Amino acid sequence: MKPWPYPRWIAHRGAGQLAPENTLAAFRLGAGYGYRMAECDVKLSADGVPFLLHDATLERTTNGRGIAGQLPWAELSRLDAGSWHSPAHAGEPLPTLQNIARWCRANDRLLNIEIKPTPGAEAITGEVVARHAAASWQAAAVPPLLSSFQPDSLHAARKVVPELPRALLLDALRPGWLEQAEALQCVAVVCRHTLWDAALVTQARGAGLRCLGYTVNDPAAAQRLNELGCDGIITDKVDLFAPE
Repeated sequence: MKPWPYPRWIAHRGAGQLAPENTLAAFRLGAGYGYRMAECDVKLSADGVPFLLHDATLERTTNGRGIAGQLPWAELSRLDAGSWHSPAHAGEPLPTLQNIARWCRANDRLLNIEIKPTPGAEAITGEVVARHAAASWQAAAVPPLLSSFQPDSLHAARKVVPELPRALLLDALRPGWLEQAEALQCVAVVCRHTLWDAALVTQARGAGLRCLGYTVNDPAAAQRLNELGCDGIITDKVDLFAPE
């Protein structure tokens, strides 16, 4: 297997739960705890701007309403994505992928971009996110890792920018998952951490795939993945685990 360029510990959605998820404030906080890599969710605005948001809808993490992907970026950019978390973060905006890329490059931080399409926009989201990632990390020593639960998004990303590394996300071991990861020419599989066991790690490694687990928030689970030899651990608890 090729050398793995990414650190073992990855901050979930920037800094998990200590700051508003998927915001620049979260990225800064995660970096402050020593994390060299973060994970984030990226989808498209109605006019094709890649931006950070986990949910299909706006209500949980912003003061907006409705389906995020149906609004233009000019409207999304005015939303408050911080007050839901705490008064200290009131007014925190939704960042674009370009904003986050610029911050990561300037601060020598790595990124796992989860392609999180609005339902029905799987292919176009994979294509646009991959193109933007390639442009933003042009000539970078370590490119971002693209991951998704949606094979159509990964297929579209591979089609337009095949050189960017890809990972298949799994919340269950559905039939054919390994063949799918191989067909998408993935470099890794990112599983719900409870799915990993010695047999599964052996199976993935035998296919040349790296093994990452999400979302690990207690020491016993982290120790188990370390003992299994997993390559990456995604956590909300940036204040609990000291990254390597």
